[in-house]
Order: sequence, then structure tokens, then C-alpha cells
Amino acid sequence: MATKKPAHAKTKNPPDEAPEPRLKRTIFAEGHKRKLLVVVDETAECESAVAFAASHVVRTHDQLALLYVIEPGAEFQYLLGVEEFTREEGHNKARAVFRLFGHKLKNMGLENLEPEEIVREGIKAEEIIKLIEEDQDIGVLVLGASKDPSRPGPLVSTLAGGRHAGTFPVPIIVVPGHLSIEEILALA
Repeated sequence: MATKKPAHAKTKNPPDEAPEPRLKRTIFAEGHKRKLLVVVDETAECESAVAFAASHVVRTHDQLALLYVIEPGAEFQYLLGVEEFTREEGHNKARAVFRLFGHKLKNMGLENLEPEEIVREGIKAEEIIKLIEEDQDIGVLVLGASKDPSRPGPLVSTLAGGRHAGTFPVPIIVVPGHLSIEEILALA
């Protein structure tokens, strides 16, 4: 007797089948504005990505979107109330990171830029892809590479060099880690 799959179960396309068609981006439709998405956290390479994207959107009149992902922690999730405390702590950290990058943008001379601030909870790579699929105005993902050439950084490795590279929904710009902020601003 064959077992039935639940109606809500997703099936992946076999390798020989064509992937499901993607929705057309609405970036240049009337009333829409292209967004450059940068994932922000406490890493050094993040500042390079923000500098490039911010300078670029100022020149092109696009929109800057900053995403902070609160990743789930396995420790103490089983204790009552700890999960809510951890979630609130993550949101506080996100606000602090957004403030930090607001100050950095002002120091770069980009004080009039008002980025969209987005907070998501989940696995970082998965949340980035979900957000890009949901927000059809996102046209580019900007990532900063590590200064260490042997390790480009976890997001660059996962998204630009991993299994997503050939099927990613938008172009990915990787800002080299060895460039100074002044060099990045001049290139954007």
C-alpha cells in the first residue's frame, strides 16, 4: 500500500525537470524603486557592503534596505520564557546594529540616506532568500568579502559560491575585503 503525502508537503523538482518560474521583478514598474539589500551584523566585511550599497543608491536614486537576521540559538530554548527573552535580546541587538550603521553612514557623508530596516528570525541564508522572493523591489544583494582571501566569509561562500549561486533570484555584488572605505565609495 502506497503512503500518501500530506497536501501541504512541498515536492522538489527532479533534476531533469525545469524549475518553477520566478515572479517577474517589479523594480522599474511605476510606483516601485529598486532596492539594494545588505545583510548587517557585527562583522567587519559588513561595513564594506553597506558603504558600497549606500554610495551606489545615492548616485542612482535607488533604495537601501538593511536586513538583520536573528538566528535561533539551540541553548536554553527548552526553558520556559527563555525563548521570548532571547527573541527580545535579538531585536535589541538589531536596533543597536541599525544605529551603529546610521552613525557610520553619517561619518561617510551619507547622513541624508534613510535605509529601510528589516528584522527577520531564522537561518540567515534562508531568510535572505525568502525576503528577496517576497519583496519584488529588491534587485541586488550586496555582500562584503572577508579580508582573508582563503575564507571569503560565510554568506559569500553560501550564497555566491555555494549551491545557490546558479539559481539565486537577483545579482550578487561582492565587495572585496581589502578595499578601504574611501576606495569603496569611489567605486560605487
